[in-house]
Amino acid sequence: MASDKKIAQKGSKPKARLPRGFRDRSGAEIAAERRLIETIRGVYESYGFLPLETPTFEYTDALGKFLPDVDRPNEGVFSLKDDDEQWMSLRYDLTAPLARYVAENFQNLPKPFRRYQTGLVYRNEKPGPGRYREFTQFDADTVGSNSPAADAELLMMVCDALEALGLKRGEYVVKINSRGILDGVLDAVGLPVEERERRGIAMRAIDKLDRLGVHGVNALLGEGRKDESGDYTKGAQLSDEAAAKILRFLEIGGVQGDFRPVLREIVGEDAKANAAIDQLFEIVRFCRENGYGEDQIAPDTSIIRGLDYYTGPVFEAQLTFKVKNEDGQEVVFGSVAGGGRYDDLVARFTGQQVPATGISIGVSRLLAALTSRGLVGEVKPLVIVLAMGDTVSSFRLAKELRAAGIRAETYVGTKKIPDQLKYADKRDAALVVMEGDDERAQGVVTIKDLKLGAELSKSVESRAEWVGARAAQETVKREDMVAKVLSMLGQ
Repeated sequence: MASDKKIAQKGSKPKARLPRGFRDRSGAEIAAERRLIETIRGVYESYGFLPLETPTFEYTDALGKFLPDVDRPNEGVFSLKDDDEQWMSLRYDLTAPLARYVAENFQNLPKPFRRYQTGLVYRNEKPGPGRYREFTQFDADTVGSNSPAADAELLMMVCDALEALGLKRGEYVVKINSRGILDGVLDAVGLPVEERERRGIAMRAIDKLDRLGVHGVNALLGEGRKDESGDYTKGAQLSDEAAAKILRFLEIGGVQGDFRPVLREIVGEDAKANAAIDQLFEIVRFCRENGYGEDQIAPDTSIIRGLDYYTGPVFEAQLTFKVKNEDGQEVVFGSVAGGGRYDDLVARFTGQQVPATGISIGVSRLLAALTSRGLVGEVKPLVIVLAMGDTVSSFRLAKELRAAGIRAETYVGTKKIPDQLKYADKRDAALVVMEGDDERAQGVVTIKDLKLGAELSKSVESRAEWVGARAAQETVKREDMVAKVLSMLGQ
């Protein structure tokens, strides 16, 4: 009987595993991300933007894009019911929560309201290589201004942030288009706003041009497409002629100088589309007159953005240099940020249109790009004070090092010195500080350079030679410890 109980308990142990589409992250990556975020934060605050935090959960109907349905309440988002039977969902971006916040606090906010926010967002979508269900975004938004200057400011600010992170001109470009222009094209091919479902399919298809190419997008504009895994995506059911007209508009691509005549030829007499062209021209003109050239901010008709709530200009920051993909092939890194104008989002709550524009940086993608360019920076070197004899004294030594701006920890595990040195190696420590009873009595400490010691151990051929090569280890007076550690760290 007791044996059966033990087996049952053993069988009930959970398996240590990650949910699909999620990942653990190491301390080094987190530290690098923190530095990236702080750099962007500094640029955004220099423009006068202030932080805002909203909850990770929102009521699902407040998110707007993925509402629960009878068959699958979790479609697109991760959802649950709270204790009063209300559906709540993990936020899928930081913009929909902002719209809820503005609607709830509208009377008390300055107009325009300018905020930045960084945080995790969640997508209940099919995961794949490099495509996770949880990731970090960094947003900046201006709510309450319909001026093209508000859009232009975001574009210039993102350029400044990318350069503050170490990227040079020519390594990035912020592309801009307008959904208002595309709306005119979609209306002309029989996809007015009332055709919500088919129009949404077409918009999401167009947004995948860089990934699927012309052939893949053409299939999604028509009957549909089966991907490499065998999954079938329903198309927008457009005729070949209608799909071809959309593709002709997208293939105009980048336009320079006064692009208005080229775009007016496409949209014809459509008043709203022509107004969108003028608005786009004003945004670009504002950027040019503030010193941002075509190599930094460039109009491009292929930029669409897939979310349904965009109503006007849309932007996408792309990195132009090549990196190696998982198959070892060189590919252009691509998009690291996107956004646009969403003048109708707050109106879902208030019934009153409130102009708004924003841009969101994909922090994980940008971090990967900076890592590939060697622009991440290094964590401060670590010094470990070994536990030898009086541990209280070891803590005092570490405290003195930290007071001098040195990253230091006191070892708190086993007293065995070989185990402590192994720990220091695994922690990739630069130095260890040792103060045993004898050193303490003499008023000295011994400092060992682990990096130099590792290099010397590769070159010496005998123990005698190793003992003679004492440059990797020095004993100094207790009061000289901080100065010596700084010197050995090159600080």
